[in-house]
Parts: sequence; structure tokens; C-alpha cells
Amino acid sequence: MHLVKRAFWPVIGFLAIGFSLYGLYFELRDMSFHAFMDSLKAVSLKGWVLAIFSTLLAYAALAAYDHLALAHLGRRISLTFITVCSFTTYALSHTIGASVLSGAVVRYRAYQSKGLSPSEIGVLVAFCSFTFALGTLMLAAFVLIVSPDLVDRFADVIPKGLSRTTGVIILLVLLLYLAGSILRLPPLTTRWFSVQYPRPGIVLRQFVIAPIELIGAAGIIYFALPEAGNPGFLVILGVFLASFSAALLSHAPGGIGVLELVFIAALPEIPSADVLAALVIFRLLYLLIPFFIALAVVIGFERSRYVAEQKGLSRS
Repeated sequence: MHLVKRAFWPVIGFLAIGFSLYGLYFELRDMSFHAFMDSLKAVSLKGWVLAIFSTLLAYAALAAYDHLALAHLGRRISLTFITVCSFTTYALSHTIGASVLSGAVVRYRAYQSKGLSPSEIGVLVAFCSFTFALGTLMLAAFVLIVSPDLVDRFADVIPKGLSRTTGVIILLVLLLYLAGSILRLPPLTTRWFSVQYPRPGIVLRQFVIAPIELIGAAGIIYFALPEAGNPGFLVILGVFLASFSAALLSHAPGGIGVLELVFIAALPEIPSADVLAALVIFRLLYLLIPFFIALAVVIGFERSRYVAEQKGLSRS
């Protein structure tokens, strides 16, 4: 039974990849490789520069997630260490998949070396995941209220006519979270977990920082797309929220296939080759390059820990 539970989500992830690649085959069956390469070469230097800046903005916001979590715990750690740890955590988890699990492993090894207890690290991981969820909900509410017609792109899976209502409901839920912090309500306790409301100052900072990472990530794709036929940043942001959420829920490593399928299906006004080229640039800047840098950081960290442990043993 234990083996079945361990294998369940990886199996779901690979099934999602298979289904998405099957769907992509039909979406892209008329596209040639030369058309894709032409689209990739057509991305301007300005587009590349702005996409790189968007990547840096996204990872800076992710570092702020950890910083807020540590402030909630009342812990002080150097900004450099937090930035490196956060970058490594997200660069690995975004690519490997199972973000909570892989993020917890990396954070445990890193923050344990700074004296944090396992329970504190657990709170930190949960806090960062919750901050990401806040950002997703805030931006989803904004998009649904400002551009309700966006759901027409997902008409097969999202009911029409409920966009603004859904957005308002989401905002009310977020305001209840803020009210709980201001009123210093007792922790929300269930059988499985207990949630302690952060201080109002931290909650307000969550509301500011949480959306920035997603805006930066969506910006990579927006700036890599051609200007002709581009529906605007708000639409790209909305499609990104839907596709990135679907990729996370699928548990597919790196959201392979899932991200591409949703994006191509939701942007029929842009040639598929151009959309695919923008997503390749997104994967390069947001996933692959950070992933290899993170691997080098992990290897260096573990080597330094091993050397330190060996020196301690030799002295004893």
C-alpha cells in the first residue's frame, strides 16, 4: 500500500504528459520545424533582454517568499543565503516537479545548517506555498474582474457568465484572511494542520510580493511573443495562470506538454510556431538554465558540508 501511494502522483504526472503530448500532436501536426526555427530566430534582442529581466524579477520575488516566511518565524538569516537557497529550491522543484516535496528536501538541508528545527522548516515550506497560492488567487481575481471575456478561451472547462462573480468571491476570501490577521484570530486548526495568522504587516507584504513572481514569469512569454497578433499582457497573464496551475496540478515534471497544450489552445490568434518558440524561451530562462545552476549550487553545498564534517571527525 505504501508503494502504491508513493507511485500514485508520479504515475498521474506521466499520464498527464502523455495526454498533453497526444493533444499537442494534433495542435501542431501542420507546423513544420523550419517554421518553428524561423519564429525562434525572429525574437528580437529587445525581447530577449526584457525576458531575461522578467526572469530575474520572478526569482527575486521567490527569494522574498522565503524572507517573509523567516520574518513570520522570527528568524534572521543573511539575505545572500536566503536568495541562494530560494533560487536553488525553486529552480529544482519547477523542473523536477512535486514542488512541495522537492522544495522541502532542499530547504531542510539548507536551513538546518542555520539552526532551524524540522517544525520551523515545515512552517516555512507551507508559508511559501501559501504565499504562491495567494499570488495566484489575487491575479486570477484581477483578471476575471477586469477582463471577464478571457474565460471564453477556456469555454469548454469554465462556465461563462461567472467571471466577475468568481473574481469578487476570491477577493472577499483574501480580505477575510487579512481580517483574521488584523483581528488576531486564533489559529485555524484541523485534524491535519494548524494555521497561525501572520502579523498584518507580513500579510500586506504577501499581498504585494506574491503576484510579482507570476507577473515576471508571464512576462518572459509575453516579451518572447511577436507584437503582431499579441492579445496583450493581461490575456497572456490569464492564460499563464491557467496553464501554470494545470501544470502544477498535473504533477508532470516541469509541466511538460501541459503548459504548451493550454497555451497553444488558448491563443488561436497567434501562429502555433510563435507560441511554441516563446514557450521554449520560457523553459530555457525560467527552468533549464536555473536548473543547471542550482545543481552546481547543491553539489558545492553538499561538498562543503562533507568537508566540514570530515574535519570535525578528524579533530574528535
